[in-house]
Amino acid sequence: MAQFIKIYPQNPNDKEVARVVKILQDGGIIIYPTDTVYGLGCDITNNKALERIARIKGIKLEKANFSFVCSDLSNLSDYVKQIDTATFKILKRSLPGPYTFILPGNNNLPKAFKNKTTVGIRVPDNNIAIEIVKLLGNPIVSTSIYDDDQVVEYSTDPELIFEKWQHLVDAVIDGGYGDNVASTIIDLSGDEPVVVREGKGDPDIF
Repeated sequence: MAQFIKIYPQNPNDKEVARVVKILQDGGIIIYPTDTVYGLGCDITNNKALERIARIKGIKLEKANFSFVCSDLSNLSDYVKQIDTATFKILKRSLPGPYTFILPGNNNLPKAFKNKTTVGIRVPDNNIAIEIVKLLGNPIVSTSIYDDDQVVEYSTDPELIFEKWQHLVDAVIDGGYGDNVASTIIDLSGDEPVVVREGKGDPDIF
């Protein structure tokens, strides 16, 4: 059964953050808060954990469109081809924030993503997510947790999330109530920015 770990977003406790990072380093899967909806995540370097997330989502790993959650833009060149000044300005202006930006991937992508030409990059405006990624030292691969309820698309209450997911994941982080609006997805991999999905972030940021 999963651990239920309370972390306060205003001032994340170092000990609890380290506890979560240890779970990720051991190949575990976590559910954690972001600045939008709660996410399902694992260490980007752990292939078995990636396959587990794909199985939970009912998709093949090579077909999955997972986001890379980074703590800031300094990791960008690890996975993304060199981007022009205009693109960088959009990222700098919008992040941290409720956006997923699709960017052209480079040759350093983990093995599971070698067939991908683009990657979705997230830097959420949430201290818990940022501190976990910082301490881990590399991005978390992430996907939103959907709700089976036709009316409620995303679960927002950590205790209800734990009730539902406790036998599928290794830890659920209680960072308070989540949002029920996902991130705005903007494709910056082509000549012009394209809004793929309107969510919490203002799509008119150009």
